[in-house]
Amino acid sequence: MVLGSGITQTTDMTRCPLQKLEDILQEKFDSESSGFISTERFRDLLAAHGSELDPHKLEVLLALADGNADGKICYQDFVNLMSNKRSNSFRRAILQGGRQLKGAGALGEEVGLGLSQRLVRHIAYETLPREIDRKWYFDSYTCCPPPWLILAITIAEVAVFMYYGLQLDRWVLQVSSPHFLRGPLPYHPQLRIQAWRYLSYAFMHAGIEHLGLNMAMQLLVGVPLEMVHGALRIGLVYVCGVLAGSLAVSVTDMTAPVVGSSGGVYALVSAHLANVVMNWSGMKCQFKLFRMAMALVCMSVEFGRAVWLRFYPPAFPPCPNPSFVAHLGGVMVGLTLGVVVLQNYEQRLQEQSLFWIFFSVYFLFVLCAVFWNVFAYSLLDVRLPPTP
Repeated sequence: MVLGSGITQTTDMTRCPLQKLEDILQEKFDSESSGFISTERFRDLLAAHGSELDPHKLEVLLALADGNADGKICYQDFVNLMSNKRSNSFRRAILQGGRQLKGAGALGEEVGLGLSQRLVRHIAYETLPREIDRKWYFDSYTCCPPPWLILAITIAEVAVFMYYGLQLDRWVLQVSSPHFLRGPLPYHPQLRIQAWRYLSYAFMHAGIEHLGLNMAMQLLVGVPLEMVHGALRIGLVYVCGVLAGSLAVSVTDMTAPVVGSSGGVYALVSAHLANVVMNWSGMKCQFKLFRMAMALVCMSVEFGRAVWLRFYPPAFPPCPNPSFVAHLGGVMVGLTLGVVVLQNYEQRLQEQSLFWIFFSVYFLFVLCAVFWNVFAYSLLDVRLPPTP
């Protein structure tokens, strides 16, 4: 490894101290360009120049030094830290050195923070189970880009609902209108050849009661998760949940249409709740038991509404009411792929073997469902409702 490679500085405030550390490491502590630095010399360097660094970055650097039992630090780990990247070796070093941080002041004890800083700290305690990760997130979060994905999806859903509400002159149980399923968005088994409907159905809702519950859970859970994990990861879980929901309906409830974003919402919420349960002692959010109970109540109410609607006599037989199976498809995605995504805040997903295992299982499910949609309906001679 060549030590002359550049460092990507995280902020203007840390540019000069980090450049000084880089120069010292390059000129004095690794003259042979081995790519490793003595932990003893590295600790001395932090003692001499640590006051110039952000205190949270300094704390993580000390944990990195304390976590390497072999007496040397990989220079690339130092580079990754300062460029906000984490590797497997870095994660192991931090976890081993994390016991040295127990005596340090917790992020929650800091005073004199502005409103935006208190909000970021609150989000950190809501979503991350380890103090070192909370401090890392608090230090590196810049609100650039903002959590735009979940907000954009929610705005689009409200816009579509308003459009159909005005067009149908109906706001509650819009699904009872004869024109509700005639648009280009909802999934209908007679129109399953139109592949976009397996995703676009998420923008339509059966009524304001359906939209309200989904929107509340989507914003309260999805926005904080996107602030921590980013739009790419949260978008992956959300879209996989939506797609799994419509495909699950096409396999198990073959004659029913589908509307609503419940597949994506349930994927996010179930992944977050599972992450909280799996890291119960580390999660420091307030009233977590009560809030988990309230989240489960909301999910149960929405799921119960969907089950009731599915078996309620349809307004225009023989076309049945929308299916509830999409909720279950979203939950399965959240408990598998979603949990892996949320648990590995400090690592790249492509480095996680468990992520690839669950993603491969998900891809296999999608492939089987596609073949099912192509061949099973004719082989089973399923009687489908007429085209809306």
